[in-house]
Amino acid sequence: MAAAPAVTALNGLKVTQAYLEGKAVKETKVLMAELCRQFYTLGWVSGTGGSIAFKVHDDSIPKSHQLILMSPSGVQKERMEPEDMYVLSHNGSVLSAPSAKPYPHKPPKCSDSSPVFLKAYELRDAGAVIHSHGIESCLVTMINPLSKEFRITHMEMIKGIKGHGYYDELVVPIIENTAYEYELTDSLAKAIEAYPKSTAVLVRNHGVYVWGDTWISAKTQTECYHYLFDAAIKLHQMGLDWSAPNHGPIQSARSSLRIVGESNFSVKAKKDNGDIDPFPRCIVLDIEGTTTPISFVSEVLFPYARDNVGRHLSLTYDTPDTQNDIKLLRSQVESDLEQGVPGAVPIPSDDAGKEEVIAALVANVDAMIKADRKITALKELQGHIWRTGYEKDELEGIVYDDVPEALEKWHALGIKVYIYSSGSRLAQRLIFGKTNHGDLRKYLSGFFDTTVGNKKETRSYVEISESLGVDKPSDILFVTDVYQEATAAKGAGLEAVISIRPGNGPLPENHGFKTIKSFSEI
Repeated sequence: MAAAPAVTALNGLKVTQAYLEGKAVKETKVLMAELCRQFYTLGWVSGTGGSIAFKVHDDSIPKSHQLILMSPSGVQKERMEPEDMYVLSHNGSVLSAPSAKPYPHKPPKCSDSSPVFLKAYELRDAGAVIHSHGIESCLVTMINPLSKEFRITHMEMIKGIKGHGYYDELVVPIIENTAYEYELTDSLAKAIEAYPKSTAVLVRNHGVYVWGDTWISAKTQTECYHYLFDAAIKLHQMGLDWSAPNHGPIQSARSSLRIVGESNFSVKAKKDNGDIDPFPRCIVLDIEGTTTPISFVSEVLFPYARDNVGRHLSLTYDTPDTQNDIKLLRSQVESDLEQGVPGAVPIPSDDAGKEEVIAALVANVDAMIKADRKITALKELQGHIWRTGYEKDELEGIVYDDVPEALEKWHALGIKVYIYSSGSRLAQRLIFGKTNHGDLRKYLSGFFDTTVGNKKETRSYVEISESLGVDKPSDILFVTDVYQEATAAKGAGLEAVISIRPGNGPLPENHGFKTIKSFSEI
């Protein structure tokens, strides 16, 4: 542990090495490491994001001059140890920094949020500050991109926020994000001063800063804020106004195009005859024959996966992903053997040796691909093989030329677009992440695969409808090239249209569905 010389910081007293290594500092470090692990499981500090800063409580020292312990930046928060914390004086001077760890760890760096934390301590005499990247705190700022405040009332958890009761209106200021966190300092300070009753500041598309008199107060309030943000998002999805006392339905749509945060009703557009035609709130797209030529899947992806099974398994045999893939395949093959599925061959135990196991796996996978089986075990392995192909620039996703323009248009209208394919979610993200038209994932709100159910079963679309939180299933438009899938979606109450693209299979006569040859027709 690197330590600075004695520094005048604590109520006019010098900070000694003995104090830095004393009980109060050690206990606070242990507490912070423990809470970082807990916050990671809550999704607040994943991907090295987020941070915390606590003051070292000492009754002999005024709070304004107590030491500040701060988590480092850019590290795996769930793996932090007590000795990883920085020790700062009340004015932000680093008194003690953690020692560097060996490769692949990065050199230690104090939190990028440190100037922001110091403003909360300075302006509110806080005892602890928590900066969360929890998805709720990010999404709630995006519902209405013009709003400068988050407001909610008549929710029990408001009572967990300092100075608020059930009947009060909780108001949290929203400031705009910046490229670097330290650049937030001035706007956060202005928000703190403008909202004296608030104990938090939201940062649009980023997260939230929460402070309290003690670490318990900061933690409790952060939990309550996330609960309220999540409640607001769910109420919004249900078409209910979370900022109104009765949380009744949002009544008015003040524009022909839905302004997010003003109305939860479907976007409206004028037909040629003057009638109002509702746009869908959500669009769910199939891939093969809908966004992407069937030939790309059958002539590019499937052969690539089949031809590279052995190489992939050999190179990645001991990795967690591949071991999990092998476990899924073993289970599937055991079931296939019991049911007499053609092409299934026993997979020997690991004791037989790596080469024997891989040979049996290759034989089974080859049979599964030839039979075009829509099973999770195969799809997961294929996704991992294709990931390597995209990373090596051996693969590039193909989408029809009308797809990018439509995705951009729907995104601008506030229509949420999802993918539902028999391919794994990983495989779906890979296709749209690197296409002949660039990265299209920014226009997609989510991905569904066969873990929600078979695409030809109505129950699968019921699951999707329930997970999207629409007012009614007909708010969702499903686009596919397969008649049986359209029928299943219709059975769940979704609107469905069938995509007619070169190479797609024939449709039954009098099938009863609207057909399109381009997304421009939607």
